[in-house]
Amino acid sequence: MSKGDETRRAILADALAQASALGLTGLTIGSLAKRTGLSKSGLFAHFTSKEALQIAVLDDARDRFVTTVVSPALKEPRGEPRVRALFERWMRWEKAEFQPGGCVFLASATELDDQPGPVRDRLVEIQRDWSDALQTAARIAKEERHFRADLDVRQWAFDLWGLMLAYHWYARLLRAEDAAERVRGGFEQLLATSRAPG
Repeated sequence: MSKGDETRRAILADALAQASALGLTGLTIGSLAKRTGLSKSGLFAHFTSKEALQIAVLDDARDRFVTTVVSPALKEPRGEPRVRALFERWMRWEKAEFQPGGCVFLASATELDDQPGPVRDRLVEIQRDWSDALQTAARIAKEERHFRADLDVRQWAFDLWGLMLAYHWYARLLRAEDAAERVRGGFEQLLATSRAPG
């Protein structure tokens, strides 16, 4: 890896940490220059605009999400074991050391949902890919006869996503001590209603 690549990775790591706490709109070339000790012109050599920086942060977060959540879960057996692995790794995602302020996607969704443009478009693309991955996992569980044949996989992914959003809200904003217990209970109920008859 070249020195330039190493510098870019270090900048993105710092930017991701900052964006998880302050949001993408709070991320600026100037604030990042101060935090990293680089000049603004040095940062512009890597990111030509604030928008390019924001998109790069989302792409970095996506790559980390795939590495920490998706790829390890795909090594689990097909069907319900893989679904469980996706859920458990997703639960740990928002507590990852590299995003001290919690899930950068969740923070970004709140600030970008009504802000059209390339940054929102990239976030939507990343989140749709994740929704598709959840639906695929449920579809495979149907093929393995772990889930019932008539299961609506889009609704299943929607329901699971709703549980995870509630978990993040209760755990981070409300500081509810039973948030993990409640989301796991909801997940078990979702699985119970999804399983093929025994």
